[in-house]
Order: sequence, then C-alpha cells, then structure tokens
Amino acid sequence: MRFKFLWSGRICFWLLIFVICLLLGGCRSTSNPKEADLLHIQSTNNTFNGKKKVIFVLVDSLMDQLIQRGIEHNELPAFQYLIQHGQYYPDMISSFPTMSISIDSTLLTGRYPDAHHVPGLTWYPHQGQKVIGYGSAPVEILRRGTKSVLTHALKDLNNQHLNPDVPTKYEDLKQLGFTSGSVNGLVYRGMTSHQIDLPQPLRELVPLDLPFQVKGPDFLAFGALSNPLDGVTNLPDGPADRMGFNDRYAIGVAKYLIQTGQLPDFLLIYLPDLDGKLHKRGLTDREGIKETDRRLKELLDAYESRAHALHDTILIVAGDSGMSQVLPKEQQPVIDLPKLLQRFHVLPTGQTMNSSTEIALAVNDTMAYVYSLKPENSLKEIADVLRNDPRIDLITWQEDGWIHCVNAGDPTSMRFKAGGDWIDPYHQSWTVQGTEQILDLKRESTSRRNKSRHITYGKYPDPLRRLQGALQSHEGRFLIVTAKPGYELAEAGAPTHSGGGAHGGLDASASLVPLIIYGTEKRPEFLRIVDLKAYLLDLLK
Repeated sequence: MRFKFLWSGRICFWLLIFVICLLLGGCRSTSNPKEADLLHIQSTNNTFNGKKKVIFVLVDSLMDQLIQRGIEHNELPAFQYLIQHGQYYPDMISSFPTMSISIDSTLLTGRYPDAHHVPGLTWYPHQGQKVIGYGSAPVEILRRGTKSVLTHALKDLNNQHLNPDVPTKYEDLKQLGFTSGSVNGLVYRGMTSHQIDLPQPLRELVPLDLPFQVKGPDFLAFGALSNPLDGVTNLPDGPADRMGFNDRYAIGVAKYLIQTGQLPDFLLIYLPDLDGKLHKRGLTDREGIKETDRRLKELLDAYESRAHALHDTILIVAGDSGMSQVLPKEQQPVIDLPKLLQRFHVLPTGQTMNSSTEIALAVNDTMAYVYSLKPENSLKEIADVLRNDPRIDLITWQEDGWIHCVNAGDPTSMRFKAGGDWIDPYHQSWTVQGTEQILDLKRESTSRRNKSRHITYGKYPDPLRRLQGALQSHEGRFLIVTAKPGYELAEAGAPTHSGGGAHGGLDASASLVPLIIYGTEKRPEFLRIVDLKAYLLDLLK
C-alpha cells in the first residue's frame, strides 16, 4: 500500500514530533532564555549607512500560473500590489533536482550540487551502507528508521552533508559585518551557535541526544525546536500547528521583528503551506495561493504604512520549484522502479547493503538516482532496461569524461561536456555531440567571420549545467532518470501524488518559478536561483 504525503519535497520530521505530542496529550515549546538571538541581530551599524533591510520570502511551490490565475480572479491583492510596485519575473530557473533540500543549498551557497554536495531529498553516499533520506513520507521514515532520518535531517544536513568548504550566505554576511536571520529555513548553516531542543517529556521519546548545538545565522527560528521568541510573544508552535512549521508561525516571527525594530540586515522566511495543498489537490487549487497572499499582506501590514515598507525594506518573494501535474490513479502514473529493474537485485527501501546488492535507488518524486554497485553492470545496460518504459523521459549518466543522454523509446543519443566552442545564454561553454533534440536544444553559428556559436534551450531550462551539477554532486556510478509529464517514479515507501502535483523534474513545469522584487531597481545578472546569493549580497553592500 502506498501513502500520499503532503510535503514530499520537504523534510517532514515535524510529523514525528507531532505524533508524539498527540500521544502525550499536548506539549508546548521549551522556554529558552539562554538564546541571545535578539541581541545577536542588533546591527553593527545602527544607521545601516542608509541601506535597506532585505527580507527574502521563499514560498514552497509558488508558480506563475497560480499568481496569474489568482490576479485574474481578483483574489491576490498583496501579490498584485507587489507586482505593480516592483519587478516581476515569471521564469526564474531553479536548481536540479527540483527538490527543496538541494534547491535551498543552491540558494544559500550560490553553487550547484556539484559544489554544495546535497544531491536531493534522498541519495546514496559512495560505499555507504544505506541510502540517506531526510524524510519525505511517514512510511519512508519508518522504513529508513526514525533515528536515522532525524539524525540526517537535524544534524548531518547542515553540519556534514552541506560542503563545509563552500560558504553560505549567512557565513559571508557575518564576515562582512552584517546580521542575518532564518525563520524555518531547512538549510541554515552560519557562524552563530544555537540550541536545538524539545520539552523534557519529548526528549525521552525522540531517538536523539537532546539538546545539541548547531551553527546558524545570528537569529534562528526553527519552529519549536529553536524558538528564540518563546516567552516573548505568542506564536503557533504547538502540536496542532505542526510545532511551528507553518506559515502563521513564520510570518508571526517576522512581524514581531519588524514591529519592534529588530530586523536583522537580511532575513529569510520560509513558507511551506502552499506546497502541501498542491501536492494533494493539484495545480488547479486556488485556496493555497489565496492563503499565501493573506500572509504576505500581514507582512506588509506589520509596517506603519506601505510607504514605510518601501522606504525601509527590500522585499523579495520567490518560489523554489514548480510542480508537474500527475495523472489520476486510473491512468497508472506511478512508475515502480524496483519492478522495472527486477532483473537486478535492487536494495529495498531502508535496508543495508550486502554482497548481492546490485542497484540502489534514491527517488525524488519525478526524478531518481539509480546506482550501479557492481562493475559488471554497465550504466548503459541499466539505461537500456529503463528506456523500454514509455513513461520514462530522460536517462543520463557520466562516463569517460562525457555526460550521456538518451530518451525512452528513442534509439538515438547525445553527449556533452563542459568546455568547448558552444556558448549558452548563461555564458557557459560546452562541447555537444549527437542528437541535440534529446535535450531540446539548438546550436546556431551566427557569424563565419568571428565563428560565434550559440546554444539556445527549449523545454528544459539550463539543462546542461543543471544535469552536470547533479551528476557530479557526489561520488559513485549512477544514472539520473526523469519521468515524462504526468508520471512519477516510486519505490516502496516513497510518496506518490496521483491526481496531485510532484517535484523533481528538469522540464519547465518543475523548473521555472516566479521572482518578485520590491524596493529596488537592481536585478540579478541571470534569472536563476544559483545567481541569487551574489545578488542578495550586492543589495546589502
């Protein structure tokens, strides 16, 4: 039996805590007077040299089509105001795979996964014993082990998996003398110590050694696990409110900081609720975006007036990834990867490798890593098995210095590598051979005299660099597989979304997200999430 889960693109460790709270008959967050976050965020220069504060609101699964439809129905006054008085870009390109953990890492480091080393929501560490999962569904958490998932999500993600040699935005801001804060951001590594904790009754039931220290920005609000405003103001962080991992909590924290004049120089606010509604109801849902609009209005109303907001703050609102609409259940949208690869010994979800294991899977909704653990099983051999299913879209792998790409049901192939005469719209150079239609790209020589050669992209935004980033994100022999629109990949325990929405893919539906910039005329050099870190730092300098 497969279970749907509302936030498959996000960590759901809060669900475990929520269930425990219900069993206990309720709990409240721990009062933590030891936290000095409100002191940390006092700007080193009170006048801030006339610079505005920057608030970055990251809305999970925000898409242009939702905004446009809502404005057409006159349902989104806050979005409409921000767009009319700011800059609006409907097609910023996300990272790949389009799963929030990896995207957040790209946002904070300004690098793709080949540099930040967080490949996705699930992935297999080379020569490891088990596949790593940060938690995407209740059954998957149970199969992988509650302690394992909690440890990876709460400790290892920021402390080990995120490349320590690549600085985050919070670390750079600290070095530059600016203060920063994060509200419910899952990737938050910085230079200031904070304590992750739970109320005493829960400590005995959660399989972790609590409390423990983490490094984050100057101000770290992480639901009930790290609530620096506990005892200062009332926030929805109880069991009925998912322990603070909700939009009302996130906006409540920001409102308090605005109204008390304690905003750090840069504040990231993560809003998760829209994502859950779209996973369940699909892309036609209108209630989720209306609720997001109400939260943005609350944020704007925290200022004395809109004029004060414009004078004091640069407000940026962005999505992290789009979604693909999954077909209804009766149309068999779920591709069972273990069944498709049944000629091999595939490691079952959550189990430990043994000498007979040939393939390990790491499923990320409509994208999956397929690991070949035996040298006698070539990557092309596995690709040939996968391409027999017409619901599969792209299959790619790296070998002999090239990245190879094939489509299901198509005997042709192409390959590419970094460096060469072909220049894409992001000033990246490539060598490309074979059937370019596989990635829907075009090559054009515009001038014989200067031998100018350009690549343009179609339905897959920035595909060469994003595929390279994922294929070089960690060691091992593996393929990347994506499903065609309407379908998704699965293994035992993985969430499925028949009739709803799913992340993961390389195509435009999953990759293009809106960007709203209010309070400045500056814009990023390129409209990609990977370029936002440099842009945000520039706004503060």
